[in-house]
Amino acid sequence: MFSLRRVWKTKEVRNSLIFVLLMLVVFRAAAHIPVPGIDTSALSSIFEGNQLFGLMNIFSGGTLENFSIVALGVAPYITASIIFQLLGMIVPQLEEMQKEESGRQRINQWTRMLCVPLAVLQAYGLIVILQQQGGSASLFSNNSAATLAIAIISMVAGTVFLMWLGELISEKNIGNGISILIFAGIISGLPTFLGRSLSIVDQTQIIAVVLFVIFILVTIVAVVVMNEAQRNIPVQYARQVRGSRLTGAVSSHIPLRLNMGGVIPIIFAISIILVPSMLAQFFLSARTDFLRIAAEKTIALFQNQAFYGIIYFVLVFVFAYFYTAVVFHPDRVAENLQKQGGFIPGIRPGANTADYLGWVTNRLLFAGASFLAIIAVLPLIVQQMTGNASLVIGGTSLLIVVSVAVETVKQIEAQLTMREYEL
Repeated sequence: MFSLRRVWKTKEVRNSLIFVLLMLVVFRAAAHIPVPGIDTSALSSIFEGNQLFGLMNIFSGGTLENFSIVALGVAPYITASIIFQLLGMIVPQLEEMQKEESGRQRINQWTRMLCVPLAVLQAYGLIVILQQQGGSASLFSNNSAATLAIAIISMVAGTVFLMWLGELISEKNIGNGISILIFAGIISGLPTFLGRSLSIVDQTQIIAVVLFVIFILVTIVAVVVMNEAQRNIPVQYARQVRGSRLTGAVSSHIPLRLNMGGVIPIIFAISIILVPSMLAQFFLSARTDFLRIAAEKTIALFQNQAFYGIIYFVLVFVFAYFYTAVVFHPDRVAENLQKQGGFIPGIRPGANTADYLGWVTNRLLFAGASFLAIIAVLPLIVQQMTGNASLVIGGTSLLIVVSVAVETVKQIEAQLTMREYEL
C-alpha cells in the first residue's frame, strides 16, 4: 500500500492527483448549474416517493434531482460504448479494428459521435417522463418550444463536457475517468442519502440499522477480496541468443483475475435495467389500450422486487462474461507467448495454449461473475429482511464506490512503482 508521503514526493503522481481533484471540483460545480427555465419546486415534488428516479438520482450523484446541465451524467457515453462493443463481437471489420491502436482510436471517435444523438434522445425522453410524472405541475416555467430546445442542448452539452473530463482523467493513468466521475457523483450524494435514511429510523428499526451496517462491511470486504483475487498461470521462456550472449530460461506468470471487468458489469447492468421502465413511461398516456396496458404492466413488473432482483443478477452475470470477452483474448495471448518463445509447462504452444487459457478463464469467471452478481442483489435481500427500500440504492452505490476506490489505489501504486524503477 502506498503512503501519502510517497505520493506527494513523486512529482508526476502528485500533479496527476491534483489535476484529477480539480476536474472533480469542476464536475461538482457543473452539477449545481440548473438547466435554464426549470421549475425547482415542481421538480422536487416529482422525486418524492419515486424509486426509479431515486435510483437514477443516486447513480448520477444528485445531478438529476437538481436537473443540472449534467443531469444525464455519462449514461449516453456508456450506452454508446456498449453498442460498439456488441457490434465488435458480430461485425468482423470492427473486430479487426479493435486489434490495432489506430482502429481502437477510430472506434473511440465513433463512440463519441454516437454519444451526441443518444444524449439528445435521452434528454428529450427524460424531460417527457418528468413532465408526465408531474401531472398538472409544469416542469418548466415556460413551456415553449424554444425553452425545450435550450434545455436539451444544455443537457447534451453537459454530457459531452463530462465525456471530455472523463477522458482527461483517464490520460493521467490513475484510474478510469468515467468510473471516477460516477464515483465522485455517488460520494457527493451519500451524505444526503444517509441523512434521509437515518432520519426515518426509530427504536423499532434498530435491527434494520445493524443489518445495514453488517451489509456495508460484508460488501466492502467481499469487493476488495474479489478485486484482489487472481490465479497466476506459470510461463517458461526458453533460452535465447541475444547478440553474443546466451540467456538462460526465465520463469514468469500470467495473472488472471477472478473478475476482469471490475465495476464495469455493474455500470452496464444499471444502464440497461433502467431502460424498460423509462420507455414504458412514454406510453402511460397512450390512446391505444394495448400500449397503455403494456406500459403499466412493464412498470409494475420492474417494481416487483423478486423480478427486479433476478433480472439484475442475470445482467451483472452476463455482462461480466461479455466484458471479459471484450478485454481478454486467449488466442492473442497464446500468439504473443509463442512469438516470444514462452510456453505454459505441460501445454503445447499455439491453439492448445489458447484453449487452456480460455478454459481457466471461464472457470475463474464463473466464480467471479456469480460472486459479483450475488453482491449486487444482496441489498434486495437485506431490504426484504428489514423493509428499508433505501438499502437497494445504498448497496449499489457502495459496490461501485469500493470497486472504483480499490482500482484507483492499484493504479496509483503502479505509477509509484514505475517511477521508482525509472529512478
